[in-house]
Amino acid sequence: MDTPQNTDNALAEQIVERWAKGKPLLDTTGKPSGYYRLTNYLRDYIATHKTLPTGIHTMPDGRDRNNNIEPSFPVNFDTIP
Repeated sequence: MDTPQNTDNALAEQIVERWAKGKPLLDTTGKPSGYYRLTNYLRDYIATHKTLPTGIHTMPDGRDRNNNIEPSFPVNFDTIP
């Protein structure tokens, strides 16, 4: 059954997949660095604001599987196809 949360999650994943195209993949996950942070950020943003982000947003610092700090990074949502 489609719920608003399932729809938001699917939309976030589609946007992140488009953002990820052409970025180098990590050996450990097969995804680019920041993939999961961006996914979680988008899910929260869409649920809170009931709209998609526009412009440049800074993703928060994160931690990898080894507890190493991963730096924040900007994402320009206006340039994601």
